[in-house]
Amino acid sequence: MKMPKPSAEDKDYFRSIVPDHPAVEVKPMFGNVAAFVNGNMFMGLFGPAVGLRLGESERGKLLTVAGSGPFGPEERPMKEYVSLPASWRTEPSKTASWVEKALDHTAALPPKGKK
Repeated sequence: MKMPKPSAEDKDYFRSIVPDHPAVEVKPMFGNVAAFVNGNMFMGLFGPAVGLRLGESERGKLLTVAGSGPFGPEERPMKEYVSLPASWRTEPSKTASWVEKALDHTAALPPKGKK
């Protein structure tokens, strides 16, 4: 499986939508970037695509939006994540509400221990 590389612009965009929250940590991941809360990833960058970890109901709602879709490798998408529509890069209010939903959902999960 070949990992897509995000551009500098993709990484800048990703960092611009990460919530300013004391429990959030941004780290590199396989040449991409991801945001974590309590050790759990809630938001990731895979090439140019931004994916959010959401509960089942919210995933279903987001998947009805044109341009959204699976997140991660085509042959093995990440089951709890949905890619944001690329067209939302110019609509920060839409993006922000979904990012907050992902943060809230993931923050409610049990913390992941250090390896």
